[in-house]
Amino acid sequence: MKKLILLVALTTTCTFAFAQNGSSFGIKGGLNYNANGDYFESIGDNAKHPDRNIGYHIGLFGKIGNQLYFRPELVYTSTKSEYDSDNFSMQKIDAPLLVGVKVLGPISVFGGPSLQYILDTEFDGIAIDNVKDDFTVGLNFGIGLNLNNFGIDLRYERGFNDNEATFINNNGLASTSRIDTRPDQLILSLAIAL
Repeated sequence: MKKLILLVALTTTCTFAFAQNGSSFGIKGGLNYNANGDYFESIGDNAKHPDRNIGYHIGLFGKIGNQLYFRPELVYTSTKSEYDSDNFSMQKIDAPLLVGVKVLGPISVFGGPSLQYILDTEFDGIAIDNVKDDFTVGLNFGIGLNLNNFGIDLRYERGFNDNEATFINNNGLASTSRIDTRPDQLILSLAIAL
């Protein structure tokens, strides 16, 4: 009986120690703004109709640590882009594996790899089944502000290489158009620790 009480006391103490160090678990969601090809080159084109490249994301996150922390996430993302007046939409699962550090009070910077698995793609109403790679790895880095159980962050994501999709055009031939399924993105997120 004494061993059981000691075990419960030790477990409780460790749990409160982790809570005081800033470890948490919660939900997150927000908006994605993606670019076709090079993000900074396409910003001028997107400025005319910025709503064409806005998507959203929703998911879960975990955080281990306080001053220096590890933050894995699992996120469902839906994006859309415009290519030559046609719409390209994509649904995917993202798994950023971020390492961050608090730099000034509640402000932190973070970065790390972001794993992506494509669930579905569609170009101008036609499903695309032959994406070069369903699974890709990219880079995710940004800045965050955390106040108690709420957090907001802005990050930039880019792929390590282009991931193209080819599709069959009206005459049955493979099209030479390039559709990048790993676009550069600005991601704005709101997170709530539970």
